[in-house]
Amino acid sequence: MSGTLYLIGTGPGDPELLTLKAARVLSALDGVAYPQKPGTISQSLTIAEMHLSNGVEHFAFDVPMAVDRGPAQAAYDQMAEQLAPKLAAGQNIGYLCEGDPLFYGSAMYLLHRLPDAQIEIIPGITSLTAAAAEIKRPLAARNERLKVLPAPMESAALETELAASEAVALIKIGRHFDRVRDALNKTGHGDSAMVVEYATRDAQKITKLADYPQGERPYFSIILSYKGDEAWGN
Repeated sequence: MSGTLYLIGTGPGDPELLTLKAARVLSALDGVAYPQKPGTISQSLTIAEMHLSNGVEHFAFDVPMAVDRGPAQAAYDQMAEQLAPKLAAGQNIGYLCEGDPLFYGSAMYLLHRLPDAQIEIIPGITSLTAAAAEIKRPLAARNERLKVLPAPMESAALETELAASEAVALIKIGRHFDRVRDALNKTGHGDSAMVVEYATRDAQKITKLADYPQGERPYFSIILSYKGDEAWGN
């Protein structure tokens, strides 16, 4: 009998936000796999490690974070090749993914690479919902549209989407911050926009976009903004 590959969402950073199901599955795994930036320790492992048994086998994979997707794709190929025989031998393997496995999560890259594997997906709390909880403001209300917009999209398209949206969440900010801030201000979102860095972690920082210092850029961040008519947004 083949083993199961569990794609496990570890949440935004606070270990207490790991789900009960994830904790139960983690405690019974034969092996645990996780991506990490070269030279760093996996944040998803840091969140989940208290629930792992002492004898669990670790599979750490360095995944370069670069515009060129070739090296990262090669890393996921290697990961699938290494995990496939373990699963075929009946081992249960957990793949750790920050946030939710399928919300811009790296776990998606294993789905088509292991087509014969038995896979179970355990959802996790996203940075989107965690950031909203930390600023104590709804993401959207009633019939309003909430849009999740990746910051790397072209400026013209970004401004078009922002202009037509009551509530927005901007992700993958990084080096695009200055351009994103300009787009938010142009479309009337700037005044209400909040920058949340390291949501739920010890290093968490919450700043109004209008107060964010010029020349600085946020890290591990998400920006939430609202310009609708509901009273909570005033």
